[in-house]
Amino acid sequence: MPLRRRQLSLALGGILAAPPLLMPRIALAAWPERPIQIVCPGPAGGGMDTYARAVIPFVAPRLGNATMVVVNRPNASGQLAFETVALAEPDGYTIGVAQTPNLVTLPIERQVRYRVQDFTFIANVVEDPCALFVRANSPIRDMAGLIEAAKAKPGQLAIGSAGIGTDDHLLILALQQATGASFSHVPYSGTPPIINGVLAGDIAAGSLNVSEGLGLVRQGTLRLLGQGGATRWDSAAEIPTFREQGIDVVAGSIRGVIAPPGMPDALRDRFREAFAGALADPAWIREAARLSLPLRVMGGEEQRRVFLEDDAKLRELWKRAAWRE
Repeated sequence: MPLRRRQLSLALGGILAAPPLLMPRIALAAWPERPIQIVCPGPAGGGMDTYARAVIPFVAPRLGNATMVVVNRPNASGQLAFETVALAEPDGYTIGVAQTPNLVTLPIERQVRYRVQDFTFIANVVEDPCALFVRANSPIRDMAGLIEAAKAKPGQLAIGSAGIGTDDHLLILALQQATGASFSHVPYSGTPPIINGVLAGDIAAGSLNVSEGLGLVRQGTLRLLGQGGATRWDSAAEIPTFREQGIDVVAGSIRGVIAPPGMPDALRDRFREAFAGALADPAWIREAARLSLPLRVMGGEEQRRVFLEDDAKLRELWKRAAWRE
C-alpha cells in the first residue's frame, strides 16, 4: 500500500476506533449544517413571536452565522409547539420559545406529550406583566369602571384571552376572585386576534401583556387600564398597577428559550453561551427597549428553577380551583 493511502487508512481507523464520547465533538464541529428552527407557540405578530424574531440577529452570529427560522404553531394554547420541541431530536436543529404559565398549565389540565422538567433550558429573555386593554374610545377608563360594568351585568362583559390556561386567562380568573365580578371569557388563538376583537367591538376588553399592546396605546388606538406587575414597568410608568387600584393581583408571563430533552451538554452549553452573549449585547438591549420588551435575563439553570417553581405553585392552585372551562 502506498504510504499516503496507508496513512489515510490509519487516520480513518483512528477516528472510527475513537471512544464514543469523542464522536459528538467531531459532529459538533460541523454544526450547524442546516437551518435551526425556533418553534413559537404564538402567532406571527404576538409577544412570543416578536422577541423570538428580534433576538435572532444577535444570536445567529454566535452560532457560526446559523440560519434561524421561526415556525409559528399557535394552536391548542401552544401545546403543538411545545410538543414539537419535546419530541424533536436533540441535535440542535429544533429549539423553541416558551413561557410560564402556558408551558406549565397544559400538562396539569390535559394529557400532553411532554413533561416540563424534561426540557433543556437555555435562557430566559422577558418577563412581561399582564394587562387589560380596551378601545381608546371605550367608556371604561380604569379598572374601577371595568369592575362596575361587569357587576352591572354579571357574566356578560366579555374579555378575550390567548386561550385556556394562559397567563391572560389566569388573570381574568384572579380578577374575578379578587373583586367578586363575573366576566365572560372568550379564548382566542393568540394576541393579534384578541386585539382585533377589541378593536372590532366583539369583546369589551383584551387580556394580554403590556408590551403586546403598548404600541397601540401610544398610537391612540387602545387604552391600558392597569398592569399586573408588582411595580410599574418603566416603559408604562404612567399606568397604575392593579394593586395601586385596590385589586390585589400580580400576574405576568416569563418567556425564554428551551430545547428538546436529552440535548448533549456540549451543544446545550453552546446555545447557552450564545444566548448569554446576545442578551448582554448593548445593541440587543437598545433593540429590546425600542420594541418595548421588558427584559428579565436568566441563565438556563435559573430559568429551569423558576419554571419548576411555577409548576409546583400551579399544581396547588389546580387542586383548589381548576381553571379548565
